[in-house]
Amino acid sequence: MNKSMRTLKTSRKFHKWLMLFIGIQFVIWSVTGAYMVFFDIDYIHGDSLVINHQTKIAPENINYSLKKLLNDYPKAAEISVGTFINTNVYRFTIDGEALLVDAVDGRLLSPLNKQTAQSAARHYYSGNGLIQETELLIDNPPFELSPRALPAWRVNFDNFGSPSIYVSAQTGQLVGKRHEFWRLFDWMFRFHVMDYGDEEEIDNMLLFWIALAGLLACILGLILVYFRVFRRDNNKTNSSFESGQQLGTYRGRKS
Repeated sequence: MNKSMRTLKTSRKFHKWLMLFIGIQFVIWSVTGAYMVFFDIDYIHGDSLVINHQTKIAPENINYSLKKLLNDYPKAAEISVGTFINTNVYRFTIDGEALLVDAVDGRLLSPLNKQTAQSAARHYYSGNGLIQETELLIDNPPFELSPRALPAWRVNFDNFGSPSIYVSAQTGQLVGKRHEFWRLFDWMFRFHVMDYGDEEEIDNMLLFWIALAGLLACILGLILVYFRVFRRDNNKTNSSFESGQQLGTYRGRKS
């Protein structure tokens, strides 16, 4: 067996076993990559689910002054003035706990009750669907919500894609917006980067070795293409040339 045949046989053998080992991951990369590029990333983020309210603060409506606030809450820190469902409010923290106070009459609004949380969710939500379910999350949040946003109200609407609006129970602010396409996108991304464990960090070494094996399989595949296409054409040309020479020699002898 000459050197070329040994190279062909070795390349075919290792290419077959490598593709048998990593072929499934190649399919996963193709399917998940196609899903992630098919959808607009802004839609996946849920930007179309909420209204970007540009409500301005009306100072003339603030009857509860900052001086009164500091008298009632002397340990208040990180004080800010904003809006909550078209109402001027104060947001501040006391010993790390966030609080929400009405800037009109000084009422403590936090933690939000169920009815207020639903009103806030309708205020943020851009759709017109009915509320399907409302749940207060204290601990063990779903994978789609950061634990730092707790406690929070999850308000589910019955529109297409099962959208969910997350409202902070302490500040009344929007802390999350999700739908089924985002949830599926998250799984697609995990499979695409081979995040098969429960750990927060991705096992980059697994991805590195599979990618390296895939690169090697591609190189071996190119070698097979070379032997199957280019070397075959050369062999056919050489065979035709040799046949022509033999035929010419035969005719010369005959004449």
